[in-house]
Amino acid sequence: MPVRTPSAARADLVADTALALLAERGMRGLTHRAVDEAAGLPQGSTSNVARTRQALLELAVRRLAEREARVLALEEMPDPRGGLDGLADGLALATHRSLTRHRALTLARYELALEATRRPELRAYFDATGRRFRDQLGALLTAAGSPAPGRHVLSLVAWADGLLFSCVAGSFNNEVPSLEEVRAGLHELLAGMSGP
Repeated sequence: MPVRTPSAARADLVADTALALLAERGMRGLTHRAVDEAAGLPQGSTSNVARTRQALLELAVRRLAEREARVLALEEMPDPRGGLDGLADGLALATHRSLTRHRALTLARYELALEATRRPELRAYFDATGRRFRDQLGALLTAAGSPAPGRHVLSLVAWADGLLFSCVAGSFNNEVPSLEEVRAGLHELLAGMSGP
């Protein structure tokens, strides 16, 4: 395990606090001063880590990708060549964790995604971090025998993003599905992708 330097630990604290503020207060509540106060840091500390707002947003996106990778744990998914049930189980668990234990992280992701629509420089950065996940998912679907992994990745991500948004920020925000319900939905989607 790599040794964390004090500056790396400080950057993680700033980024984690920025993500928490995004979930709690939205984009307007994210300022360098607010991060300093919420993290219990001396005034100006966040500026030492991320000089500009763009740098702070990029730091938050990078940390979001690290934390979501641990939540999704794609490298721990069952071997998809063993059948769709294992893949559906693994993806359902990751999706359900994002809906429940990591709800604030999901909210922060949507805040950053919306901000990226207005900031081309953030859009490029946001998309690059998401591409790693899509590539891993594509490899899983290819191994599972998908005849069109690119199209199926889009369908699967759209399904999961729709579920996450609806249950975290949309009209189903008080109706989080159970793990079994998420698994059933994913199994139906994956079965449709595998053909008759």
